[in-house]
Amino acid sequence: MKLDNPKVAIIGLGYVGLPLAVEFAKKYTVIGFDINITRIVSLLSGKDDTGEIELADLLHALNNKNANTGLFLTSELTELANADIYIVTVPTPIDESKKPDLGPLIRASETIGKVLKKGNLVIYESTTYPGCTEEDCVPVLEKFSGLKYNTDFYCGYSPERINPGDKINTLTKIMKVTSGSTPEVADFVDSFYASIITAGTYRASSIKVAEASKAIENAQRDVNVSFVNELALIFDKLDIDTNEVLEAAGTKWNFIKYKPGLVGGHCISVDPYYLAYKAELMGYHPAVILSGRRVNDGMSSFVANKFVKLLIKKGLPIKNAKVLILGITFKENCPDIRNTRVVEIRQELLEFGCEVDILDPWVDKAEVMHEYGFEILQNININYSDYAGIILAVAHNEFNDLPIAKNQDMVIYDLKGILSKEKVDARL
Repeated sequence: MKLDNPKVAIIGLGYVGLPLAVEFAKKYTVIGFDINITRIVSLLSGKDDTGEIELADLLHALNNKNANTGLFLTSELTELANADIYIVTVPTPIDESKKPDLGPLIRASETIGKVLKKGNLVIYESTTYPGCTEEDCVPVLEKFSGLKYNTDFYCGYSPERINPGDKINTLTKIMKVTSGSTPEVADFVDSFYASIITAGTYRASSIKVAEASKAIENAQRDVNVSFVNELALIFDKLDIDTNEVLEAAGTKWNFIKYKPGLVGGHCISVDPYYLAYKAELMGYHPAVILSGRRVNDGMSSFVANKFVKLLIKKGLPIKNAKVLILGITFKENCPDIRNTRVVEIRQELLEFGCEVDILDPWVDKAEVMHEYGFEILQNININYSDYAGIILAVAHNEFNDLPIAKNQDMVIYDLKGILSKEKVDARL
């Protein structure tokens, strides 16, 4: 496969797609496509709500257009027709029964199929299970284009490795796994990504291998975190501080210090279900993966119940108790609220009869209202003594030096180990 100065279309401009579009736009003409018109308008004004791209970089990509480079944004299907390479970066969520929801992926494939031409290449970056690209997406491309796979058009898979909020391990500094539907296409996909990824690329032997590599990256972390979460549950019954145990164990050179906590976000709390789903289709029940998921999914309930016990222990009333949760994002120092477990803690405390506020200076209040249906606080300069209890749920830098300290009239529960043991009633 040989393409000179290919036109690249990125389908989906979220946490994964936008950084990719901005980077490729330095070397190629890039069409950034998103069905969310509000997102397009916001980006055109130089605003990235995800916080992944610096304003100067976004404006440079939008304004530095010539015959071969630059970023063009659109929500119009017709604008995609001139592309040579299509890269799919849409979300791959799970449904209420924790089964893969391929809706966004299938709809993106339909969109591309309507404009696909002979010689085109479609690369998927969305995380999914092994076999999804060729078994689920390719038939849709063929149906809507009338073209034949590996004769008229080709596919590749290069799993995204974006780490939201990380300003050190950015797109170009993380090695990229690549793959293609034929050896020649695999070579092309690898060299295509190598043109922007300074950390280098790794050419997988097949699309399925590349898909599987991404699935196990997140499943491995999920299982490891579930192990320390289970330790936290055990040590809570033994009245032992888990953080102190991990510090002690960490003095051995080969001990890996994972920390307990809430596992949310779009990857670690979702991707293991994709791998488990495929395994079960093949007749295998993945005991370790699913047991890890059960432990991590149950942590919100544990936190809420533990907090209520702490109130009772201090003789503080539960009914109408004012509670402040610090942070709603799924991780520190980023605005990402996808699959955050903090909302589950809030809901459990409401069911206990508490009055719950959430404070987070990082998020878009309107987005929280749209996704979860409640207002949040954003100004950290409030009177913390107004609350009967504070749960430190997210380790934003802004929470490091708040004027809060343990006293008889307040419960402080630190889920992130930010504060010293002496300053809190309990740490997870």
